[in-house]
Amino acid sequence: MTDLSEAEVVLGAVQRRTVRVLVLTQAVGAVGITIGIATASLLARDLSGSEAQSGLAQTAQVLGAAVISFLLAPLMARRGRRTGLMTGYVVGAAGGVTAVLAGVAGSMALLLAGATLLGAATSANNAARYAATDLATDENRARSLSLVVWATTVGAVAGPNLTGPAGAFADGVGIPELTGPFAIGAIGMLIAAVVVGLLLRPDPLLTAQEAAAARAVGDGAGLAGSSWSRTIDTVRERPVLGYAIAGLALTHATMIGVMTMTPLHMEHGGSGLEVIGIVISVHVLGMFAFSPLVGMLADRAGRPPVLAAGGVVLLAALLLCASAPSGMSWQVTAGLFLLGVGWSLAMVSASTLVAEHAPLQVRTDVQGVSDLVMGLTAAAAGAVAGVVVGAAGYPTLALLSLLLVAGVLGCAARAVVESRAAATRRTA
Repeated sequence: MTDLSEAEVVLGAVQRRTVRVLVLTQAVGAVGITIGIATASLLARDLSGSEAQSGLAQTAQVLGAAVISFLLAPLMARRGRRTGLMTGYVVGAAGGVTAVLAGVAGSMALLLAGATLLGAATSANNAARYAATDLATDENRARSLSLVVWATTVGAVAGPNLTGPAGAFADGVGIPELTGPFAIGAIGMLIAAVVVGLLLRPDPLLTAQEAAAARAVGDGAGLAGSSWSRTIDTVRERPVLGYAIAGLALTHATMIGVMTMTPLHMEHGGSGLEVIGIVISVHVLGMFAFSPLVGMLADRAGRPPVLAAGGVVLLAALLLCASAPSGMSWQVTAGLFLLGVGWSLAMVSASTLVAEHAPLQVRTDVQGVSDLVMGLTAAAAGAVAGVVVGAAGYPTLALLSLLLVAGVLGCAARAVVESRAAATRRTA
């Protein structure tokens, strides 16, 4: 056995351990992230006294995730994935506690502050999917990423279904009913921080950097300039990254805009928290449960075709949502499920494109900027969604979102061309 093959065996073992730990972390941390989905818009409406502002809490959380992802990127570049993930979960837990205090104090401003901090947990979950690819090979990169995304199913499906019990818990401890999910969520995030802190050893990103140094491998742009400028230079050199990032952003914006307004649309028809929680769970199931199959498909059929398939499924989802009456209906249930499936197809494939085309030297920079752009776009969509629903209704929101999906399909088409060009350059 050669030294190189021995090194590959060691790296393979570290990769398998990394994926196992990240799977466990995601399963726990997802409870903290998703448990408040069904109540965030309702709490924001109650505190603000305006349905037009009901989407601001989710918007603040998405915006917080975007900015914090960008801030965590240089931390992970210096200290590794473990430190970055722990930081994200701890800050997210602080956000959950702040959201509870907002409900107690009746303060919309405090809720927005808490929601912004809660975005750090989403940042950690997003970074975890990339951490799964640090030591992956070309043949299993999408599958490794998708396994970590799939692990979110455990907590993500359970989270919204804990909405009812969390409300009972809130009543028991004397806090407002709608803040119960945030209290339970904070506990889940702290547990995730402990798990990743104790078990994510050795650190996958630092191990990848050490392995590259040992092989005297240096690819991509240098380290001069800011994270943003390094990313821009890399995207100019590798245009497929730009289309992958844009596809991610438009996909996430579509999902966030429609999903955050669904609880309000259902409540208008008389649906209670338990029923709303079930529909959100079905949506989350679509987002995460089929991720391993999506990853296998992306590894075999290619990333851009799967991104295009995601766009097609999103189109069907939006048409169903546009036809859904207020309250509980098969249209909103099926539409939210397909919204999740389309998101999964596009998210896994586009994220894998980012992971495999971003050079190691600027990997966290590109991934941080990608999540920043994705989050800012989704935050804007969430903010606009509340205004659109308040002025014209939920069906109009779904129809307008078709424009975003058209952009996803355009990015997929361009990614096909650029991926082929990149493959040709590698073999030339």
